Amino acid sequence: MYNLQGAENQSELVERHAPLVKRIAHHLLARLPSSVLVDDLVQSGMIGLLEAARKYDPSKGASFETYAGIRIRGAIIDEVRKGDWTPRSVHRNSRRVAECIKLVESRTGQDAQDTDVAREMGVNLDGYYALLKDSCGSRLFSLDELRESNEYSTGQEIPSGDALPDELHQEGAFKRALAAAIGSLPEREQLVFALYYDEELNLKEIGQVLGVSESRVSQIHSQAALRLRARLDSWS
Repeated sequence: MYNLQGAENQSELVERHAPLVKRIAHHLLARLPSSVLVDDLVQSGMIGLLEAARKYDPSKGASFETYAGIRIRGAIIDEVRKGDWTPRSVHRNSRRVAECIKLVESRTGQDAQDTDVAREMGVNLDGYYALLKDSCGSRLFSLDELRESNEYSTGQEIPSGDALPDELHQEGAFKRALAAAIGSLPEREQLVFALYYDEELNLKEIGQVLGVSESRVSQIHSQAALRLRARLDSWS
């Protein structure tokens, strides 16, 4: 492992990139319940930043900011997931939406539209959008984890510890399947993903780009996440 020149260099990295922790924390907070405090996210993110400063190896090719961003997000995601704040009913409804998307697309051979899925579920559009709204936050973190894996698929690899060759092969195959699944999403859903995860715009800003409301962007994001879940269910 690359060893930075003493604790001073690590401290400088942490101090210089502390604003990155706040930016990522606020970005993720926009998709979480009001009970989640940004200070808690920042605290978890700082742990990720400290870990990044300790383990960063510039010989791998990625910039420190790129590497630290992955570690910061991962630390925040881990902390939120420990809280398990998503009700079981939300998980059940999310699975049901994904299953109905899969049924519609298997039957028609086309992307399932909002009305198609609502009809399959036996609910009206308002009811379907309410389900998407409920699933919004819980799906955010699964997708952030997926995007982290995909982000390193063509660049620096995060050390995998004691991973066995078969596990590494399976991980690589999943990354390729994920990239293909994201590329197969309807154009608007791909754009929302790109603006949210790559450009790091918030929901309101994405709505301004697309000319739709913030709530509509949330619906599009949730449906895209559940569509990915349906298309990648063989990896569950």
